[in-house]
Amino acid sequence: MILSTRRSSLDSGSFRRAPLSSSYRQERSYRPSAIDGTNTALLPPVRPPGCQPAYPRALGRSLYLVIIGSLSPRHGIAIKSARFQLSALFTDPRFTFTLPASICHRCASHSMADDEKYPYSFRSEHHSFDEVSMDPHVSSGQFGSTNPSAIEAGRAEPTPGSHTYPDGGSKAYLTVLGAFLSLFFTFGQMNAFGTFQAWYATHQLQHLPPSTISWIGSLQLWIFFFSGACIGRMFDAYGPTGLMTVGTLCYLASIMFTSVCKEYYQYILAQGVLFGLGVGLLFYPSLASVSTHFSKYCATALGIAAAGSSLGGVVYPIMLQRLFETVGFGWGVRISGLISGVGCALATLMTTSLSAQKKPAPYFDLKTIADVRFALLAAGSCFVALGLFIPFFYVVEYARHLGISENMCFYVLAVMNAGGVLGRIAPAYLSDSIGRYNLLTPAAFLSGLACIILWLNARTLATLMVFSAVYGFFSGAFISLVNPCVAQISDIRQIGARIGMLYSIISFPSLLGGPTAGALLARGHGSFSAMIIFSGATVMTGSLLILASKMASNPRILARV
Repeated sequence: MILSTRRSSLDSGSFRRAPLSSSYRQERSYRPSAIDGTNTALLPPVRPPGCQPAYPRALGRSLYLVIIGSLSPRHGIAIKSARFQLSALFTDPRFTFTLPASICHRCASHSMADDEKYPYSFRSEHHSFDEVSMDPHVSSGQFGSTNPSAIEAGRAEPTPGSHTYPDGGSKAYLTVLGAFLSLFFTFGQMNAFGTFQAWYATHQLQHLPPSTISWIGSLQLWIFFFSGACIGRMFDAYGPTGLMTVGTLCYLASIMFTSVCKEYYQYILAQGVLFGLGVGLLFYPSLASVSTHFSKYCATALGIAAAGSSLGGVVYPIMLQRLFETVGFGWGVRISGLISGVGCALATLMTTSLSAQKKPAPYFDLKTIADVRFALLAAGSCFVALGLFIPFFYVVEYARHLGISENMCFYVLAVMNAGGVLGRIAPAYLSDSIGRYNLLTPAAFLSGLACIILWLNARTLATLMVFSAVYGFFSGAFISLVNPCVAQISDIRQIGARIGMLYSIISFPSLLGGPTAGALLARGHGSFSAMIIFSGATVMTGSLLILASKMASNPRILARV
């Protein structure tokens, strides 16, 4: 709070409020109380008769009541009491005082009856009361955006994170479509790595154990996740177009090199390193661009875009299996790569960003790591990533273990990705109404629970299909909701950097998940039980840490966060 005065000395005495006489009301005109857009309260020109305030004592108590009222919703009456005392205290025309925007918002909630009873009010130019804390990208306190350092001489300046979100329009919708296509052709094929794993185990790399082959897919994920911090930083500085263009070229090169690979190290370099980098250069800029166009419907827009990865995961396993059987592995990979390259080029042309930030952010911001909400969200996501992708890698192998026919094995993976289509859209749409964290936590927990209850007891094709659909739905919900949760606790200028930082942190458990599962499978001599329990337990543990992140944002368990 900033208090300015040109009064040479302050009176002393006792504070007593005397009723105003009708003659006095006729002599003095009072200004009606309203939140009309100014932040400076200029009080009536004279002190009401009978008021001799004790300035130091009354001022101290008034300031205490204002502070308490701004910190807790249970002390809203404190603002009204402070409002009354301050109005009686500062009645000299040479007094002006300003308040932070969050306190002014609290004052805006009193009734018109209170206005007539206490005809003095605080005024704010920063926001209307209906706008308080509705923007997930603007750092805010419990009652709205506050930036006390920017409030000077009775004037409130916009917060540094202020940004206008159109929440619609042709550019916004084209960006969502571009992100959808980008994820369909890149992350969709990454979700179909189980098809490559099963093919390699019976053809090119049949002399290697499954845990060794799975390093190709794990390295894809690690490169994809770890590149997030660097790519997010470059997105915040330069926008999406250049990054996505380079990503399209890397993606095409990786596909073409994979089609001619013969040795294990060649698959590691082409399908592991180069493919993961290409996917990262297309994934992060496209989703971060969507976040700059939407605020109120941010999670819904991101969920629609993220659904592209699941839909691609439905199409690619079936398409690749048919191509491998009809035209061979080499030409099958090339045909899928050419189709994907055209789609990625279209996605690049459609995607735009509204972020005006041009100064590169640091790769790892210590302030971000010190944010308890972000730190807990990242820790929980690490545990989730350790086990989340194991079913995508090994569900085809598990189907073969049950004696299911070769063609139906790949349909199991397709059903899992099909469940993710609905899981990415429906929970994201609901989260805009009931809270992003409120759905992210149960989505992660139920994903792990589905592994332990359904996958562990799946003995037939029907039960395995049920598990695949359920797990695809809840894992898809987690993947689509984690980005809106990061955006909700971040400034718009840091969205790309923070999303990238999160994925860089979880890259290491993602790298270890697949090989760890393969090692547990080998240790169990063909038994999948230990691997399934490991996958479910790690995901459920991560959900508890995400719940702690939600409680750090708002300790009320039923709060919309």
